[in-house]
Amino acid sequence: MTIAEPIESLDHTELRAALGQRAIVLVGMMGSGKSSVGRRLSSRLGLPFVDADTEIETAADMTIPEIFAQRGETEFRDGERRVISRILMTRAPLVLATGGGAFMNAETRARIAQYGISIWLKAEADVLMRRVRKRSNRPLLQTADPEETLRHMLAEREPFYALADLTLMSRDAPHDVVVADAVAALEQHLRATPGRSDTP
Repeated sequence: MTIAEPIESLDHTELRAALGQRAIVLVGMMGSGKSSVGRRLSSRLGLPFVDADTEIETAADMTIPEIFAQRGETEFRDGERRVISRILMTRAPLVLATGGGAFMNAETRARIAQYGISIWLKAEADVLMRRVRKRSNRPLLQTADPEETLRHMLAEREPFYALADLTLMSRDAPHDVVVADAVAALEQHLRATPGRSDTP
């Protein structure tokens, strides 16, 4: 579902009540703004914010580049799956920013569907590349041609991201604009799916 035109706004207290014990889960590529938008969205709604990558690093007592280097991507993904499941089952309602590859895992998608509402922050490859160039700690982009690698990853992952409940464009606009879009999309989604506010 993609947000269309604005609708009459719910009071944020009403939105939180309609959300119930579900999490708001942000998915999408590295550089799509999941952490930045997530922090602002959580503040707007008065909900806790959790960054899954930070939780993984805390659980492993290692940085994500260190986990990739020392344990490999397979072990990282297994830890990611466990951490996201634990967060959703014990700490919702909250706003959760996931890593770029998390939504590829079928078990993680099922858990998110059970305990949350997923929002894909969709961004064009050029926008993503401009953003990720600013940081050098992206293990999956440590290749001879990072831009081609990113485009390949985007093409591979977009069909999975498209399974999210909501889709928002993450464009070159102030984060607060994207947050406002997210709130409007959530309101519209919750109006269209009444009766799902109870704890799963």
